[in-house]
This record gives sequence, C-alpha cells and structure tokens, in this order.
Amino acid sequence: MASLETEAEQEPLLGCRTSGSREWNVIETEEHYKSRWRSIRILYLTMFLSSVAFSIVIMSIWPYLQKIDPTADASFLGWVIASFSIGQMVASPMFGLWSNYRPRKEPLFVSIFISVAANCLYAYVHVPASHNKYYMLVARGLVGFGAANTDEVQIPQGNIDQVAVVATNILFFVVLFIFALFETIVTPLTMDMYAWTREQAVLYGGIILAALGIEAVLIFMGVKLLSKKIGERAVLLGGLTIVWVGFFILLPWGNQFPKIQWEDLHNNSIPSATFGEIIINFWKSSREDHYEEPTGCPIEQAWCLYTPVIHLAQFLTSTLLVGIGYPACNVMSYTLYSKILGPKPQGVYMGWLTASGSGARILGPVFISQVYTYWGPRWAFSLVCGIVILTITLLGAVYKRLIAFSVRHGRIRESAS
Repeated sequence: MASLETEAEQEPLLGCRTSGSREWNVIETEEHYKSRWRSIRILYLTMFLSSVAFSIVIMSIWPYLQKIDPTADASFLGWVIASFSIGQMVASPMFGLWSNYRPRKEPLFVSIFISVAANCLYAYVHVPASHNKYYMLVARGLVGFGAANTDEVQIPQGNIDQVAVVATNILFFVVLFIFALFETIVTPLTMDMYAWTREQAVLYGGIILAALGIEAVLIFMGVKLLSKKIGERAVLLGGLTIVWVGFFILLPWGNQFPKIQWEDLHNNSIPSATFGEIIINFWKSSREDHYEEPTGCPIEQAWCLYTPVIHLAQFLTSTLLVGIGYPACNVMSYTLYSKILGPKPQGVYMGWLTASGSGARILGPVFISQVYTYWGPRWAFSLVCGIVILTITLLGAVYKRLIAFSVRHGRIRESAS
C-alpha cells in the first residue's frame, strides 16, 4: 500500500491513460479524458489573457486611484483591490452550480459580458465630478464578478476525504492571501522606502512583476519534475518554507531610516520628533523643487520616523524568494485538490476552492493596507511570518491525509474484499 501511495502521488495529474491501467479503471473514460483536455487548453488561454489584464491593473491601480481621487489613502487601496475578489467569491459558487445544470457556455458568455462592461467602467471612473474612488471600487468588484467563471474547472468527485478537502482549501486560502498582500504592498512600499515617484513605482514595479512572471514559468516547469521525485506534499511544504524565509528577510533592520515626505503637513498631524529634526527636514524640503511630485514616506504614517528602511537588496531578495515559493505552492495546491477528489465532473467543488482564493484576495489587501498604514512594515511582515508558520503546522497535521483519490479508493476496495 505504501508503494501504491507513492506511485499515486508522483504520477502526473493528467498523464496518459492506457486500457487496463489503474487510472483507466478507477478514474475516467477515454472520451471524458479527451473532453477534459480540450477544456483545459481553452482554460489555459483564458487564464493567460485574464492574468495579463490583472497584472497591468495591479501595478498601476495605486497611482491611478491617487490621480482620480486625492482623498483616497492606502487603506482604501486595500478595499479597492479586495473588491475584485469579493465579486469573485460571490460569483464562483453561483457559476459552479450553474455549470452543473446548464450548458457551460451560458455562464461563460455571461461572465465575459460582465467583465467587458466592468472594464469599460474602470477606464472611465475619472469622468464623474466626485466620488471617483467609489466608482473604482464598484468597477473592480464587477470585474471580479465576471472573472469568477474563468476559474471554473470541471474536476473529479468520488468517495472524498472531506477533512483533506477542507484542509486543502485552507492551504490554498493562505497561499493566495500571502501573494495578494505582497502584490498589494509592492507599490506603496517602494514609494515610501525608496522615494520613488508614481511613474517610477509603476515602471519598476512592472519590471519586477514581469521578472516574477518569467520566474514563475521556470518554477512551474521545475516543480513538475520535482514533484515526480518527491511528491506534491513535499513540494508544497518546501514552497511554504521559502515564502517564510522571503518575508523574514523583508523585516526592517539597522539604523538607516527612509526619507520623510513633509508636504501637506498639519499642526495636529506631527508625530513625536525633536524640534531640531523638524527644522532640518523643513529646511531640506524648502530647498527642493516644489513643482516636483512629493516623494518619500508620508509623515502621516508615524512609523516612518522610527522604522528602519528596507534596503533595496532586501526587497529584491525577498521578491525572488516569494516568486519561487508562491508558484510552487499554488500549483501543488491545485494538483493535490484534484487528486483528492474523484472521477466525475463537479463544478461546485472548484467553485468553493475559487471562493476560498477570492476570500484570501479580499482579506490580504485589506489586512496589509491597514496594518502597514498604521503599524508599519515590521508589524505587517512579522504577522505574515506567523501566519506562514501556522500554515506549515497545519500541513504537517494533515500531511498523511492529502493523498490521491485512487489511493483512497484502492484502500476502500481492499478493505471491502
């Protein structure tokens, strides 16, 4: 039985099926297998285009929000980013249930129509005379609602270990939660720590995101080979460990502090600082070109005065490690989830998995924007490290239950006979 479990964990999720094989007899027919591959290839293209659009928006959303509505702060940014996933979380189970009882083209066409309309609204949120940030909030929520159906994959179902299903949903939630908060904080963090302008933050952030995309492609290819040797569970554990190291490196250390942005200072908004520090910084700011965009860590964020700067080398190293750990965890979570479930199409299960990921994308941006704004990066990233440690503990507790359906089915048949 141990050899059967090892074989099942190391085999491809969508490998070749031959008549008489264990996979052929237990999981699916040849017609279903070919149909599923056609759906998956269409999904590849759909998800690629959706990811390109999402990447373009995510790096520019903070400067765009500041431009259309100066009253919006970093905490509101978290809600704007989270609204995408609120819409996705609400729509995912609905589309999953819809696809079980009606032709799958119906929810797909509806979701595409909603996505196009919502993106048009997003493009014109600057037109109204006021309340522009709320129009953006609604637009992003509708984009997420329309995007939900692109994640609906028909996956197997059978005699399912519900504990393993719930645990995998939690693991997937944390994986998405971590990356959602990371991509949310990149632009504000770099603008605060390195005094980048909005244009620089979008440009350099876009370059970093593109590099992460290339890195993810390489990781996806690498983990496919690695999982055949050591199994998906071990790869998932290694990915979470790498993510933890990445956020630990991101913690601020040392005695060098970020440049302070003193513009738009109000009498009652000055944190505790010596009179000499205030005079020196006012003198420095008076020598600068006031026609240029103010840069640096805003004085309204009191932690800017006592929190050490996160050096660029720290940030890039952390980004590299998160870029390794996240795709490994993401693909292994999906793979384990599909193997835990059984042979018949079941959109509702994938709908709940998508809803779990959407919930993570809701809470991640809100969490990081609130903690970062009021407490700073030291508290924010320390809490993230704690969350990852708890997740690794959960994985260890359910490690032996995260097995393929074919293994569980074989045990049931063996015990019955």
